[in-house]
Amino acid sequence: MDKLKGLKIVNIYHDSAYGKETIPILDAQAKKYGFTVTHIPVAHPGNEQGAQWLQVRQIKPDWVILRGWGVMNPVALKSAAKVGFPRDHIIGVWWSGAEEDTIPAGDAAKGYIAAGFNVAGANFPVIQEIKKYVYAKGKGEMEDQTRIGSIYYNRGVVHGIVTVEAIRTAQAKFGKGKPITPEQMRWGIENLQISEARLKELGATGFMQAIKVTCADHEGGGAVKFQQWDGKQWKVITDWIQPDRELVRSMVEQSAAAYAKEKGITPRDCGKEA
Repeated sequence: MDKLKGLKIVNIYHDSAYGKETIPILDAQAKKYGFTVTHIPVAHPGNEQGAQWLQVRQIKPDWVILRGWGVMNPVALKSAAKVGFPRDHIIGVWWSGAEEDTIPAGDAAKGYIAAGFNVAGANFPVIQEIKKYVYAKGKGEMEDQTRIGSIYYNRGVVHGIVTVEAIRTAQAKFGKGKPITPEQMRWGIENLQISEARLKELGATGFMQAIKVTCADHEGGGAVKFQQWDGKQWKVITDWIQPDRELVRSMVEQSAAAYAKEKGITPRDCGKEA
């Protein structure tokens, strides 16, 4: 984080609650680590960004964070190319880093980097088994099978793994093979552990991160890998990288406590539920 000192960063964000939620965090990090950050909103849906990227050209930042959604993302990459801002200095968040964001931008997307809690690729054993036991038997629902192994497809597989493993966790406690109640499912999620060994058994090593969820920590992981678009596909360029957890978690807890007080909510005591 010391390498951020003195840098200029622009945060181009979707002008919505989703887009705005990291503004306070980036401001706090700028103060703590000594960089400057400029926040530039883009109105939904984001197909007009000429003025925003002219502003980027004037600021001449070292890096741009793209917190976009939908059509805003390929338009941002095309607009960046138009003003000559290097795409390999644009970092997208996980809602800005899929093939749907890069392919429509064409050559303008080459070099673009984005974060994700899962990676692209169809060579993982878990994806190969889906192709063998589902699609090869005519049971698949994906009409365009070239999308198998894409970021969004694989993200759906991650959701499936998490859900099924949480059900298994709940059934191990409340009765194997029995239907579980909503409360039991919540317990299963809040006691979910997917180790590296379990990921290997599932054919998902490197596909997603190991997870350990608790009553107090519903995130369970939080790390991301960064991938770079080479013009045709995503290439992983980092290992799993943890977030600025200490700073972010404290801000989340302060915000949650203020909300609970405002709404008259009594927070759960996870210590008593253990």
